[in-house]
Amino acid sequence: MSFKRDVLNQLQENFLFAVVRGSSQEEGYEISKAAYKGGIKNIEVTFSTPNAEKVMRQLADEFADSDMVVGAGTVLDEVAARIAILNGAKFIVSPSFNEKIAKMCNVYTIPYLPGCGTITEVHMALESGCEVVKLFPGGLLGPSFIKDLHGPIPWVEAMPSGGVSLDNMETWIGNGAWAVGVGSALTKNMKDDGYDSVTSAAKEFADKLAGIKAK
Repeated sequence: MSFKRDVLNQLQENFLFAVVRGSSQEEGYEISKAAYKGGIKNIEVTFSTPNAEKVMRQLADEFADSDMVVGAGTVLDEVAARIAILNGAKFIVSPSFNEKIAKMCNVYTIPYLPGCGTITEVHMALESGCEVVKLFPGGLLGPSFIKDLHGPIPWVEAMPSGGVSLDNMETWIGNGAWAVGVGSALTKNMKDDGYDSVTSAAKEFADKLAGIKAK
């Protein structure tokens, strides 16, 4: 089995993605650890985090023997994609589809999950070898978009990011989500309650997922 397929299988098994946006390198690292401690194992360190590639490298080295999968988010060009990959990122996520990023990821057999908000963008992503697309912004598209998407393209896998909450996660899953990305919901109480609040929020999502799967 290929490295790309192995990573995709692990990402889907983990299912929850923590979209990490730190105001500093240290904060990005600490949020990532706190989310993992709470049970979210796919860690998407965004390039809006200062020195994001150093956060990726530190996590990739420290958690090399664990089930954490470190990746990069908010990747806007192929240069950033290559920097992330060379610093241990095992998957690349962008807010929109970019053919040059897709080609860079194909060279390194790294999964590329581009942000798509239309059928046209999804089609372009599939043509470039993407196996999973990020539905973004998820809050604007809504859970029903997956059903609409699967009408003409039933084989495409989709991960909503943005707009995923404890209240609607089951609806997203019921409509066919391949995985879900969680961002600000993890850090909403961090200013007052510190990184423990990130762990608590991550645990709420992990417990909710376990309950859904148990049904």
